[in-house]
Amino acid sequence: MLPLLALLALGGAALYAQIEPGERGIPPINSSSSFEVPGVDVDVVAKSADLARSAGWREAQRKGWKMLWGRMNSQPATQAPSLPDSTLDSIVAGIVIENEQIGPHRYIARLGVQFDRARTGGLLGVRGEIVHSPPMLVIPVVYSASTPTSFELRNPWQEAWARFRPGGSPIDYVRVSGTGADPLLLNAMQAGRPGRGWWRMLLDQYGAADMVVPVVSLRRVWPGGPVIGTFIARHGPDGEIVDSFTLRVESSDALPKMLDEGVRRIDAIYAQALREGRLGVDNALVVEQPSDEDALAGIDDESIAEEAGVTTTVGYSVQVDTPDAAALGAAESALRALPGAGTVATTSLALGGVSVIRVGFQGDMEALRMALVARGWRADVVGDMLRIARQPAGAGAPPAAPPKAPPAKPAPPPAPPKGGQ
Repeated sequence: MLPLLALLALGGAALYAQIEPGERGIPPINSSSSFEVPGVDVDVVAKSADLARSAGWREAQRKGWKMLWGRMNSQPATQAPSLPDSTLDSIVAGIVIENEQIGPHRYIARLGVQFDRARTGGLLGVRGEIVHSPPMLVIPVVYSASTPTSFELRNPWQEAWARFRPGGSPIDYVRVSGTGADPLLLNAMQAGRPGRGWWRMLLDQYGAADMVVPVVSLRRVWPGGPVIGTFIARHGPDGEIVDSFTLRVESSDALPKMLDEGVRRIDAIYAQALREGRLGVDNALVVEQPSDEDALAGIDDESIAEEAGVTTTVGYSVQVDTPDAAALGAAESALRALPGAGTVATTSLALGGVSVIRVGFQGDMEALRMALVARGWRADVVGDMLRIARQPAGAGAPPAAPPKAPPAKPAPPPAPPKGGQ
């Protein structure tokens, strides 16, 4: 009996060790406020090690800017406009050291450059439309010794995805930390279940619309020796294979570097599939309530408002010349004073030019125009807007016609001479 109790005690200790809170959970790095350009190689020679390192970082900023511009515009990096170092200093948020070798007069490194998204966006001059994916829940699965693991325990594949900075990726990844109920809901077995009902509940809970399952299978040639990783980019509840590739490193110490490269290549695979239209959301994951179109036919907002005794307020855009702030204030006050006017807000301010004011009005555009004309404004319909201007003084009514002179009476005939003379 004692050996059995001892075995149970050891089993309980092993189970407790597996669910130790410190064994789970890796908070992902938040890179939503920056663009990152990894893998910038520099080789600089200077008078001292410090000067060589500073010059290397300067060179990395210049190269990183050109690489980012080319990636965002789908153009060669050589066509990127050059920016002065002062401008680069203001938009670079940080330098990530991937690998560096420092000598007395030489600096050789591979760096990553992080650019502030808010400051860099206006300089990129992105051409064309940028396609972004719907939110994609990420469930990384690693096979080691033929055992699949996701968020059940900490693993190097989960760490690689937590280190990844997807700020410049068109894929909107939803990455979880693996704490709380994550290991129970998003385990390796769940990643292979095709049932849509359960997936809809999980996606709704994590604020996602679809899921991607990046998988890596690690094979070690001998302990501490070469490691071969087979990477598979899967998508959707059916685990559709988007693409796959194989990487190899010569020692286990280089495993994190290989996994980081695998994450970057899988992200590039998903981005390419998105551009080609192969990363669409499964319709079975979207829950929509059916509507009776026949019953809704012929019913509009105006008829509902009339039955309820409510007058519908329609928004109109009004253009007005605003040479100064006083002119804008006068136009807003005049619009607010109109009978039936609602909210009045300036949507486009151009002092010294033409501003646009949005006004809510209970009536059509012609009624709004007549109301403005009756209050001394000139109002013209221009497309779907009104262009208004204040009538000059005295121009409201046409000038009165001058009174007509009475017709002249004919002169009497001359009197005949007296005495026949």
